[in-house]
Amino acid sequence: MNKLDAVIKHAEQQCKTNGARLTDKRKQVLSGLVQSNKALSAYELVDYCETAFSARIPAMSVYRILDFLESEHLVHKLNIANKYVACAHISCDHAHGTPQFLICKKCSTVKEVSISQSTILELKQTVTDADYQLISPQLEINCLCAQCA
Repeated sequence: MNKLDAVIKHAEQQCKTNGARLTDKRKQVLSGLVQSNKALSAYELVDYCETAFSARIPAMSVYRILDFLESEHLVHKLNIANKYVACAHISCDHAHGTPQFLICKKCSTVKEVSISQSTILELKQTVTDADYQLISPQLEINCLCAQCA
């Protein structure tokens, strides 16, 4: 079984456990994100599905699918770019820290990393001290990958 098949199978099981269903169109969108090393927009996923599966999925449907996949913790939305990436830990059976994203400014590759709980607590305290409320501890950091640096 290749990596993509393993990820899709694990995602199907995760959805089933949560009382949801990973439909064929949801699998197609998820497979596009799993196979890409870059974040993709809904429109890029429309093109991917048409090329890879000869399936024309309207952009609004792709957005709904992405919302579903995000609610199932299978993908992450990168707010800076308004694009999506597959969760790097779909196939893991253990808990992970808060995801952080390193985004190469030059080639747009994305790497998901975890940061320590103490850093998250520090971040929350800094926000509270500034008299704000933290909505999400997700960080998106513009960087240069090793190849582009």
